[in-house]
Amino acid sequence: MPTKQKVLKKDAVLVNNKPKTNGTNGTKHKEDSAIEPRIHIIAPGSPHPLGATPDKNGVNFSLYSEHATGVQLLLFANSQATEPFQVIDLDPSVNTSFHFWHVYVKDLKPGTLYAYRVDGPRNVKEGHRFDPDKVLIDPYAKGNDQTLWDRGKACVPGDNVATSMRSVVIDSSDYDWGSDKALKRPMSETIIYEMHVGGFTKSPTSGVKHPGTFLGVVEKIPYLKELGVTAVELLPVFEFDSTDVMREVDGRPLKNYWGYSTMSYFSPHSAFSTGKTEWDDVKEFRDMVKALHEAGIEVILDVVFNHTDEGNHQGPNFCFKGIDNATYYYLVPDDKQFYYDYTGCGNTFNCNHPIGEKFIWECLKYWVEEMHVDGFRFDEGSVLSRGLDGAPMQYPPVLWHIELDEALMETKVIAEAWDAAGLYQIGYFPGNRWGEWNGKYRDAIRKFVKGDAGIVGEVARRIAGSADLYQWQGEAPTNSINFITAHDGFTLHDLVSYNDKHNEANGEGNNDGVNDNDSWNCGAEGETDDSEINALREQQIKNFAAILLLSQGVPMIVMGDEVRRTQGGNNNAYCHDNEISWMDWQRVEENSDMFRFWKWMIDFRKRHPAIHRARYFTGAVNERNLQDIAWHGVKLDEPDWGGAARVLAFTLAGFEQDADIHVMMNMYWQGLNFELPTVKGRTWYRAVDTFQSSPNDITEPGQEIAIDGNTYLVQPRSVVVLISK
Repeated sequence: MPTKQKVLKKDAVLVNNKPKTNGTNGTKHKEDSAIEPRIHIIAPGSPHPLGATPDKNGVNFSLYSEHATGVQLLLFANSQATEPFQVIDLDPSVNTSFHFWHVYVKDLKPGTLYAYRVDGPRNVKEGHRFDPDKVLIDPYAKGNDQTLWDRGKACVPGDNVATSMRSVVIDSSDYDWGSDKALKRPMSETIIYEMHVGGFTKSPTSGVKHPGTFLGVVEKIPYLKELGVTAVELLPVFEFDSTDVMREVDGRPLKNYWGYSTMSYFSPHSAFSTGKTEWDDVKEFRDMVKALHEAGIEVILDVVFNHTDEGNHQGPNFCFKGIDNATYYYLVPDDKQFYYDYTGCGNTFNCNHPIGEKFIWECLKYWVEEMHVDGFRFDEGSVLSRGLDGAPMQYPPVLWHIELDEALMETKVIAEAWDAAGLYQIGYFPGNRWGEWNGKYRDAIRKFVKGDAGIVGEVARRIAGSADLYQWQGEAPTNSINFITAHDGFTLHDLVSYNDKHNEANGEGNNDGVNDNDSWNCGAEGETDDSEINALREQQIKNFAAILLLSQGVPMIVMGDEVRRTQGGNNNAYCHDNEISWMDWQRVEENSDMFRFWKWMIDFRKRHPAIHRARYFTGAVNERNLQDIAWHGVKLDEPDWGGAARVLAFTLAGFEQDADIHVMMNMYWQGLNFELPTVKGRTWYRAVDTFQSSPNDITEPGQEIAIDGNTYLVQPRSVVVLISK
């Protein structure tokens, strides 16, 4: 392999100043490590583990490339260095074991910046994109420095060493976890809060010391604890390119805010850290996990293994492309310069190639064992079921590896059970313990609450845990992740305030984002001063909250829905690292009554096991002759499954002294009298009535209101919940 960089002299310049701001891309510079730029002695090294592994005598480097003909390891003195101080050519006769390229560098310390150049076949028609001009990061790096990073230079021919990313040697064992460990809360007791780490506290209204960071989340733990959620599901926290400006709209740069294009899978996103070094990124992420665990809150990571940030044939070459493109990506067979795009993001990661599978499993294992996370949500998870030819597999190796591996056995695994190429696997996702984002639940409940007729039967199935989707293959209600909203789409406030999407601020002519939202603006498009419309919107939000938290399965709430966070009708705010997407903490006080409703509704769910069963209903009868679940309409035992129905009621039997629960849902525009079942030896008490104003909309424990009579008038578009005592 041609040597592209000369070995620098021992007296190379070493810069060791405080972090600076790069005028080119605005990234945060890390504190330069005091690495002595001297020539290091090398040894053959070991093929395992992959990545950079330090010990007391030096660092072992290992990289996998099946088709490479030459590999260089570059060592940099500091983040400002435009040339490496040492270049190590790996000798194929000494530094390879099969397709693993490895070397041991003696006396090298953690904090050293390093990268690779990889050479091999140059034939893009055969799928090879080797380019020794391009400097590549380590796929297994625990941290990366982006001080000099220029994305554009990685997309065009030519040497980019002076504008490249560099990986950082990190000793991840140096952290005091104390007694911290995974919480292992049962899925049936889990309540998920989906949130963006940066957007949660980045607004000036958050009042935190460290806005937009892992430590900012720590400062807001009391809020999460008061709300009562049991897990946070964090939008991507693996390193992504938050400096990549896609376009400008009205002078505002639009960037990759959500983070669904991963650059480095073992590295926490540096912009979420306040630290001066990449080690600080790791430490502060761990500090957040540890603090959340102390508060009884689990940490679930949204992970993106279906594609990478290298994009299509025109995208940058900074990692997998240059290391072994033909191994790591699905390529079009007839012309392998192009990528199969099952993800809608330009490329598709070759998940079920043995090396792709190994990479994904080792990444998950690292975040569980070394970073103590409690679970994962897999973006476009159906991609992981595709085989080497792109077709869905009956037994995809990577999914079954995750399903059965002992190291991951007690972690929560959740799939977005579809992909951008039309593969839709809700109820059919491979494996048995996978939770699935239940899009059918979302659609049915949205239609029901806005008043659509003819779907009562499906609503009943969704509330009861979607047995029609999961029970047939021996699964449980906990396989259904129930949600009304997610980061992708309207917020709950916007769902009841807009009939149409309003994505003009995205700069795509309002053509992005889905058009069919099953939303209803309650009488006016967007914000209004009409008190009746605003009251109805608040009532509709409470209806959604009540139904979600009364449903069998695992509920997921989106950041800010509990205080009516709005995106101004934008249902695809992927590019807005600004007030459109951020949590506005002023709304916590402005909508304290709504927060109170969510808080006590969550508490109600926790206190009543009949709502969060681990198994499906069996028809069991309690001592009051109530069946575990019974369906009704306005008349007992007479649910109206007909085409015009907009009402549904059900009774949940309490066992072992638990309260019975009776729920009445009237999505008709007039009030209706509902018959009440008899509970021998007990009386019905009202716990929830979404038609009522706060604080009468939901009672605190022990303050429920006794019901006299055998009927209850359920007001228009409202939900009523009774308990027996």
